[in-house]
Amino acid sequence: MLLLGIETSCDDTATAVVRDGRDVLANVSTNQDAFHAKFGGIVPEIASRQHLALLSAAVEDALGRANVALADLDGIAVTAGPGLVGSLVIGVASAKAIAYAAGKPLYGVNHLHGHIFAAFLERDAEPEYPFLALLVSGGHSQLVRCASATDLRVIARTRDDAAGEAFDKTARLLGLGFPGGPAIDALARSGDPTAIAFPRHRAERDSLDMSFSGIKTAVRYFLESEAGRDARSQDVAASFQAAVVDVLIDRVDRAASREPYRSVVLSGGVAANSALQTAFVAWGRRCGIVTHIPHLRYCTDNAAMIAAAADRQGEAVRADVRGLSADPNLPFAPAAFPS
Repeated sequence: MLLLGIETSCDDTATAVVRDGRDVLANVSTNQDAFHAKFGGIVPEIASRQHLALLSAAVEDALGRANVALADLDGIAVTAGPGLVGSLVIGVASAKAIAYAAGKPLYGVNHLHGHIFAAFLERDAEPEYPFLALLVSGGHSQLVRCASATDLRVIARTRDDAAGEAFDKTARLLGLGFPGGPAIDALARSGDPTAIAFPRHRAERDSLDMSFSGIKTAVRYFLESEAGRDARSQDVAASFQAAVVDVLIDRVDRAASREPYRSVVLSGGVAANSALQTAFVAWGRRCGIVTHIPHLRYCTDNAAMIAAAADRQGEAVRADVRGLSADPNLPFAPAAFPS
């Protein structure tokens, strides 16, 4: 099964060619950070215009790197949602045109499912079902019970800011610019994670939900205080990061104690954070459970993960070339697209 993947849900124009949902023959991604940095966040109009300018070349680049032609493909996989509607429309329209012209099957993939299946890419040992997935990104933070490739159920989510959003907002408070996650991770390496006792959200007894707005607000109040004005930014970054990681690992631990899982997956853009990866692997060793983290290049948005999800979900995400539409609010449950 040889698939061309297309991902344009936010600001990364990404294409990939993947065989059997695991072997990545080509992975192309054009980052737009330079266009958005001065605004402190993603500007949807700029993102969609860049996708329009770059996507055709990105498709040709992926096919060329993989040394395959359109005729060699078994299908086209594209992110159908959720995401920025203008960005999604560019990817979906392009995928439909390619699939129609080449006479190939079209698969509409949920972006969040793609992040989960990123853990299957270029791995000899794949997560075994049922597994628990901690999906943390700029827009989403949730725990997912994965009984099979098409039986995915959200069992917990953030009640306000996502973890990645909290990183970006805290980075802005520290004057680190955008995107904030990598900047805080780098700064925190020379800081003391115990220097400042930022609060950790405590879940209600029967809930696994998370909250990160309180941590972000606590950082702001601290920086405005007398102690905050004298604090090292490295210590603030490390202490904030430790608080976020503690909440995420606590929820994984609680979820894993409620029902048995064969393995646990960490995925999404925040999965690239070094402190979170270290804590996640250490937790798995303590608990005797197998942990999986995608390769760093597949943690952030990419098209290989979209092809991986389509390969495994198959007919459940098969779509009509004429009927598929971009859906910025695509539900998490595997969608039944018109066919």
